[in-house]
Amino acid sequence: MYVVIGGAGVMGRDLAQALLEMNHTVAMIDTDRAACQYVREKIGVMAFEGSAVNTTTLIEAGIRKANVVIATLKEDALNLAMVTLSKHYGVPQIVARMKDADFDQPYALAGANHVISTNQLAVNRIINAIEYPQVDAMMHFEQGQVEVLKLSIPHQCYIVGQSVAQIAQNPQFPAGTLIIGYQAHPEEDLIIPNGKTILEKGSTILLVTKPNLVKEVIDFLGMCS
Repeated sequence: MYVVIGGAGVMGRDLAQALLEMNHTVAMIDTDRAACQYVREKIGVMAFEGSAVNTTTLIEAGIRKANVVIATLKEDALNLAMVTLSKHYGVPQIVARMKDADFDQPYALAGANHVISTNQLAVNRIINAIEYPQVDAMMHFEQGQVEVLKLSIPHQCYIVGQSVAQIAQNPQFPAGTLIIGYQAHPEEDLIIPNGKTILEKGSTILLVTKPNLVKEVIDFLGMCS
């Protein structure tokens, strides 16, 4: 895909590097000449010096052929303008980084397909680390209505050696919770388990559950000797 990124700051550079490694073609726009030179020389992407909300610069960067536009500019107002212009040029996938939650609705109205609140993501990760230190990772979906947890199975946990079906049938396993991913060892691929999948000691599972059941899930898995 051809991806245009507005802003060659830390986030923009990290995105460009990741996308390049995934074999996407990346063009970056920034008003800072040094930043443009850096991404050209260090990352190896195209960089266009100018404003990402200037139509001439956007056209030069190839917005008319872009499959994706990512707005990571310093201000929400600038990102909003870039989203609006990207929509005008018919870009099918538009992603915006949001700093101020007041811009959530304006971004949606302007045509952003995805709005990412980096501050809120950081806050949620910190809170989760404090509230649930047993959880390796936690992601929120559908405005926090669904949680996906990544959990390591302790070596002495009583569920080691049991199948997914046996765990699901356990009356103490929170109803409405599903095991959707399984990784037997860190060097192995994550798989989608079935009822016959056996949980090994030191393995990792992905669970989907409701926010009000997170503590019950942790308590269930905490029933270890």
